[in-house]
Amino acid sequence: MAAMSGCCDDKACAVDALGESQASTLKAVLAINAVMFVVELGAGLFAGSTALLSDSLDNLGDALTYGLSIYAISKGARSKARVAVFKGVLILAAALFVLLQVGYRSVYGATPLFEAMGLVSLLALIANSTCLALLWKHRTADVNMSSVWECSRNDIAGNVAVFVAAGAVWLTGTRWPDLLVGLLLSAWLLRSSVRVLRSGLTELRLAPAARS
Repeated sequence: MAAMSGCCDDKACAVDALGESQASTLKAVLAINAVMFVVELGAGLFAGSTALLSDSLDNLGDALTYGLSIYAISKGARSKARVAVFKGVLILAAALFVLLQVGYRSVYGATPLFEAMGLVSLLALIANSTCLALLWKHRTADVNMSSVWECSRNDIAGNVAVFVAAGAVWLTGTRWPDLLVGLLLSAWLLRSSVRVLRSGLTELRLAPAARS
């Protein structure tokens, strides 16, 4: 406790402690998202679900952005802003991929297995709720952590949407609810990419070059 008090009296030490805390949190959520990417990808392919495949891709993008965020923690304002911009580009790429999947499966897809969709979406909801809880205290630290928070919040909405789609597939016996949720997820990702890109570009414009 005394060591912590002494650290808090030293601004540089306090900043280092914050960086270490952020890195530890990001490593934990990176691991969770990497595992859920594998689980959801396998389940999405098995079930023939566009919504699950979309959600797995979102987890992969999150794992990559968390890795980038760990890199950016000790960097200056401009470096953090560049990483945020790159995250926005990754989210945009994920959204476009989902749109392509929706188009393809609307023509060639079959009715997905709603049991796999429901079970895996609940598992993903538990995992991503854990990530959101871990990230809560860091959500307003800087543009880097803010964009991470944005990614994690998107995951919760995506998991709920996939679960609802599973129920709708069960009720209707068709693939259209799965495709509709895939379309909605792509729209959500597009919105998120615009927000992250705008924030990162604004920070990049305002940040002093000497701190990059």
